[in-house]
Amino acid sequence: MHSRRPKVLHELCGRPMVLWPVYAALEAGAETVVVVDSPARALEAILPEGVKLAVQQTPNGTGGAVMAAVASDAGLADPAAPVVVLSGDVPLVSAEAIRGLIEAHANGAAVATMVTTILEDPTGYGRVVRDAAGAVERVVETKLPGDCTPEELAIDEVNTGIFMFDGVPLRRALPRLSAENAQGELYLPEVLDLLRAEGETIVAHAVTDERIVLGINDRVALAQVAKLAQTAIHERHMRAGVSIVDPSATVIDVDVQIGADTVIEPFTTIRGATSIGEECIVRHSYLIDCVLEDGASVGPFGYLRPGTILRVGAKTGTFVEVKNSDIGRGAKVPHLSYIGDADVGEQTNLGAGTITANYDGREKHRTKIGSRVKGGVDTSFVAPVEVGDDAWTAAGSVVTKDVPPGALAVARSRQQNIDGFSERAKTSQRESPLHSEDT
Repeated sequence: MHSRRPKVLHELCGRPMVLWPVYAALEAGAETVVVVDSPARALEAILPEGVKLAVQQTPNGTGGAVMAAVASDAGLADPAAPVVVLSGDVPLVSAEAIRGLIEAHANGAAVATMVTTILEDPTGYGRVVRDAAGAVERVVETKLPGDCTPEELAIDEVNTGIFMFDGVPLRRALPRLSAENAQGELYLPEVLDLLRAEGETIVAHAVTDERIVLGINDRVALAQVAKLAQTAIHERHMRAGVSIVDPSATVIDVDVQIGADTVIEPFTTIRGATSIGEECIVRHSYLIDCVLEDGASVGPFGYLRPGTILRVGAKTGTFVEVKNSDIGRGAKVPHLSYIGDADVGEQTNLGAGTITANYDGREKHRTKIGSRVKGGVDTSFVAPVEVGDDAWTAAGSVVTKDVPPGALAVARSRQQNIDGFSERAKTSQRESPLHSEDT
């Protein structure tokens, strides 16, 4: 990845790569999920509650990683528990695929089941070698010269890196793994060889969904996988009743929630844990970690930042930025405004160019605007300030004091017209020594 950040912490549609298989396992019903990390424990801070961490002290391959998981006091404490193995850099495995593996393992009466698939271009993947009867004989690696024979390299059935083992046979085989291979690592697929040599049943569970083998080793692959993940996210929302007018021009993170009959227009980006209700409209805008209740409307060219709440039927219009503010039921901020750290009451209408000046150079303060307030265009509210219900502000006002309910706040200099000013200005320019063609 050419990055200071660990590979599996790179984000995929708003979620660290490693958490995609973690959430798939949880959705599939895993009682215990263990994530294997390096001694730096870089993943510990992002793991969901209840997910455990095991440390692989030496980067000695997939077999070593599983050994760390089953040996960890915090990990797989029950030696008889069946174990599903997933890869943190193969994020598109689904809960459905995991449940299919569990079912195949049970139906096959196997001690080990390996998920396989057929690839047109299997370059870089371990090949599945079968015997004359079609049973799995072994998996051979192909990453370096000497890993396999030319005949094995021609096989197009590949190991996806997804396995299920009975707990006791797995623990029995792991200590016997050998690092005598081109990479000097402990290969987890060798467990299959060891168990088969003991006469145990090994089953291959073939799947047709090639996405579950799409590993990420560089930023090109990250972008390719992200495109597939984004398509799946769009399809999930559209099948649930959301209209995404142009999916190719829309970005939606995986944890975003959107209600039925909401319309997402092109060139919209919705990030983080944003929640959008039913029958909302989002036009050409950027939303992150915010909440839109039913019937809310945003944009075009809106920017809703973290902590923003648009209550039922509220509207923010063209070129409006809102941050950490609660916009009340039916309230409107139509255009060209910045509302930050504010509470706006229901049915309030803030005119164009409204600004809440929420920072005094040391601290941020909150603006409280009541219900049914009529804000004149180009009004600035200098926080902390409170405007009562049914109050008005005159256009161009800079409001620095509280406004009582029902009052009109006029906070601007009285207009003065100076007659003849244009002619006086011209005379002044002609007489000025600076007014010449050489200046």
